[in-house]
Amino acid sequence: MHASQGRNVGLGLALASAFAFGGSGVAAKPLIEAGLDPLHLVWLRAGGAALVMLPVAWRHRALVRRRPALLAGFGLLAVAGVQACYFAAISRIPVGVALLVEYLGPALLLGWVRFVQRRPVSRAAAVGVVLAVGGLACVVEVWSGLGFDALGLLLAFGAACCQVSYFVLADHGSDGEDAADPIGVIAYGLLVGAAALTVVARPWGMDWALLAGQADMDGTVVPAALLLGWVVLVATVIAYLTGVLSVRRLSPQVAGVVACLEAVVATVLAWFMLGEHLSAPQVIGGAAVLAGALIAQTSTPKAASDGPVAGSTSGSMPGEGGEGGEGGEDGEDGRGIGRDERELPARSRAT
Repeated sequence: MHASQGRNVGLGLALASAFAFGGSGVAAKPLIEAGLDPLHLVWLRAGGAALVMLPVAWRHRALVRRRPALLAGFGLLAVAGVQACYFAAISRIPVGVALLVEYLGPALLLGWVRFVQRRPVSRAAAVGVVLAVGGLACVVEVWSGLGFDALGLLLAFGAACCQVSYFVLADHGSDGEDAADPIGVIAYGLLVGAAALTVVARPWGMDWALLAGQADMDGTVVPAALLLGWVVLVATVIAYLTGVLSVRRLSPQVAGVVACLEAVVATVLAWFMLGEHLSAPQVIGGAAVLAGALIAQTSTPKAASDGPVAGSTSGSMPGEGGEGGEGGEDGEDGRGIGRDERELPARSRAT
């Protein structure tokens, strides 16, 4: 697969992930308003998705022996950590403030790539992050309820750091000869995350009867089980699958900027489905987020340096066992490296 084609596929996957994640709030809010505790909803989300992915986890059970640290890190940080920190934060500070701090993740990710991994990042990616974060400030209308709570802000910052781990670990799993299949990483990440959230959420005290009832969506009565099914299947399983696969095709920092669209999607869907109308600043902010994502994903690759340039793997994705068919089409050699990556190292691994 040509490098530009792989990039386009990666962008499509990143957009799909942003829409899937962004649609979670529309389904979750009616459930919470019906009486379901937010932490219980998070546990149901992770636990339900883990059950769906259980056959996949069994198929890739060799990953437990080969990459235990990767699976544990992805489950504890990228799945459980983000959710637990965010919901704890919004119990102390306004939702808009917590959301903005959490979505500082792309900026923190650029700092990780530049100063920890010591890889160059493109100027366009940095500009895209600035635009996206500024746009998010307008989307969530951060000025409407700004309040200083040190612990709340610290928890929101913890959610941002965990969000960074999502992109870093998703990309890290593709490195080396022992590359982990992304589908298996997601399956075990959800299992580990669900187990960790069980301790935090303590679901044995949940009112299970709520799931058999109805929820109100802006005047429309919807079965609670249907909304939960959307949260589990679309906003979690599909969202994580497309998100991790997009990181494998794009660079983590570009995928992180595109992920900022989640807030825009959530706001627009809430407008149409929950009657939460957008203000003029929110519309302007949404446009800024879109512009930032576009600038980041169309950034010009930097020239090759002595070390690898921060970016994605090639358009192909190494897999396990019989799942390497797509890699064969891309022309990978035995080390999981495609022809495009060998011939164009700066282009295929740059922002």
